[in-house]
Amino acid sequence: MSVIRVAIVEDQLQTRNMLVSLVSDSIHFDCIAAYGHSAEAIHQIPLLEVDVVLMDIHMAGELSGIECVKTLKKVCPDLPFVMCTSFEDTENIFNALKAGAVGYITKSTPPNKILEAIVDAKNGGAPMNSQIARKVINHFFVAQQVSENTELNKLSVREQEILKLLSKGYRYKEIAAKLFVSIETVRKHIHNIYEKLQVSSRTEAINKVFSAN
Repeated sequence: MSVIRVAIVEDQLQTRNMLVSLVSDSIHFDCIAAYGHSAEAIHQIPLLEVDVVLMDIHMAGELSGIECVKTLKKVCPDLPFVMCTSFEDTENIFNALKAGAVGYITKSTPPNKILEAIVDAKNGGAPMNSQIARKVINHFFVAQQVSENTELNKLSVREQEILKLLSKGYRYKEIAAKLFVSIETVRKHIHNIYEKLQVSSRTEAINKVFSAN
């Protein structure tokens, strides 16, 4: 196998150094660049001969990793990007894939599996953790089930996700923790749900949507 040239975009120094060491110390891999800022990556990556990019999602104070991928795909359309992140929510997964990422793995992925994901992406695959792949499959299964549900279709992907968690009995704090957002953000989404569905309570919203399915 020829050497796979990898670029890493990760704003957390400790995680970035760990990924650099993992790639650099592994046979058949070469970490040719590592960036802690989206702007730097956007400027430099098109100038490199790189085979795969490992991209974080959360880039504090700058463009997100998803926006970085979207921008870079315009000038490097054939370059495979694999998201390597702590976020496992449906919205981030699908926004990353829509931006042009070919794979999505979590930072808790074992080191050997991260290297396998890089190889898979280089060879034209779509590497994902099993839990991420299941979420993708479940999303399309649910989407097929509710495709005729006009009430649910009034809501954004995030609002649908929150309403489904509400229907399962999750509290605001639990939803916020599960989706990696603030409680205030959850409250704003729920307010929007009520307005769009023209209801005034959680029970009314759940009954209106899921009785229409």
